Amino acid sequence: MKIKKTQIFSKTTWPLLFLLVFNFWSCNPFHKNQDNNQQIKKNKKAIVTGPQITNTEDEQEERLEVVEEEGFVKVKGQHFELAGKPYFYLGTNFWYGMNLGSKGAGGDRERLLRELNQLKLIGVKNLRIMAGSEGPDSEPYRMVPSMQPAPGIYNPDILEGLDFLLVEMKKRGMKGVLCLNNFWNWSGGMSQYIAWSGAKKTIPYPPPHPGGTWLVYQLFVEKFYQNEKAKELFNNHLRFIINRENSISKIAYKNDSTIMSWELANEPRGITKTKYFRNWIHETAALIKSIDPNHLVTVGSEGSTSSNFAGTDLILDHQSPFVDYATIHLWVQNWGIYDPEDVEGTFSRSITYAKKYLEKHEQQAITLGKPLVLEEFGISRDGNNHQAETPVIVRDQYYKILFEEAFKLAKKSKSAMSGVNFWAWGGEGRPKKPGDLWKVGDDFIGDPAHETQGWYSVFNNDYSTLEIISTYTKLFDELGYSTIIIKE
Repeated sequence: MKIKKTQIFSKTTWPLLFLLVFNFWSCNPFHKNQDNNQQIKKNKKAIVTGPQITNTEDEQEERLEVVEEEGFVKVKGQHFELAGKPYFYLGTNFWYGMNLGSKGAGGDRERLLRELNQLKLIGVKNLRIMAGSEGPDSEPYRMVPSMQPAPGIYNPDILEGLDFLLVEMKKRGMKGVLCLNNFWNWSGGMSQYIAWSGAKKTIPYPPPHPGGTWLVYQLFVEKFYQNEKAKELFNNHLRFIINRENSISKIAYKNDSTIMSWELANEPRGITKTKYFRNWIHETAALIKSIDPNHLVTVGSEGSTSSNFAGTDLILDHQSPFVDYATIHLWVQNWGIYDPEDVEGTFSRSITYAKKYLEKHEQQAITLGKPLVLEEFGISRDGNNHQAETPVIVRDQYYKILFEEAFKLAKKSKSAMSGVNFWAWGGEGRPKKPGDLWKVGDDFIGDPAHETQGWYSVFNNDYSTLEIISTYTKLFDELGYSTIIIKE
């Protein structure tokens, strides 16, 4: 769940519905295709359609096969384990899933079912989702309706939306990484808890807010780690969610194996308060484990970003014994390494940077002795276009290279790389006005409310991208069934 910022102040099995058949890799990622619309039409014509996804909950329920319960994801050595076998995955970020599952404002359960079916079809079975959002809903740049519009006051529609999402994920054999808080403002997060604590009445919003700066905002949010009232308000939410009983399945979240892990926050940063930041990580992870010993816990950290100002360090941020695995985020475009307006001059260096970033952090995870997940990465459509049905030649090349690099690392005999989540699934949603900010009533897609809509979303008609994802979900799945690994 990246943030747009400067480099200095950064960031069921179902019948086969179609086979995506095309010859894509003959394309040069730097070639400016003058017949893009024709290419899209060719890709569409290449689809072999099968039985169609039905539109109602009841019809989809009748056709859905029950997936056998596999239990909780565990850590074994430097990888994950599920049902006694290694568990590797290629998943996605689907942060808005609980809102889509709501029966209230902004919800669309029929669309949610179709999205889950589409993801299942291409082999995506791990979803990173928000399990907390804070109001008031009148605040700008927020995912709304929020789950918690006021301290300790919850929107039942959003809670039931999360219940519904987890139930439907279980039917499809999916696992969820549930993110509980946010360093950034688009879900409320730490800045809202500070405001609720009474320390400040207003939040100094970052860009695109008029006059906002990333520096001022981040120096504001770092105060969370020393604000006892703000931390306790968050801990109250944490206890509430983990102990919640699903209104549909009647299973307590802490006993629900659909949940792979609890994530402390999205991209938490220490900035200048690294000592207090790491104390907070340790204390919060310990609190979660005291309530719920079944599930894994992770931080949600970016790793070492493009700037030391972030106050993050993979080893130090994940060293608590209550943190089970490490995460990294990789944003070559946000960090000013890749420029979509200068592909020839910046794409190659971006690939070099990305590979070194992965290798560096994997070595750190090996030193740490914990699994590693690349849980966010992405890149814009060609020319930074935000309109669906525009070319994604460069993005496809980038996805393929990143998936392949992560896969090669995961296959090594001495390895920590265990999973990947691309950013982000837009599915059948579409921006009302590509390039604008999200507004109430717009479709939820992969781009949060503070970001230009259509920026990094993968849509359901990005056929070439879906084919690449499908190819690599199979390869990652096969790692869990094969004992053959590459010896270094």
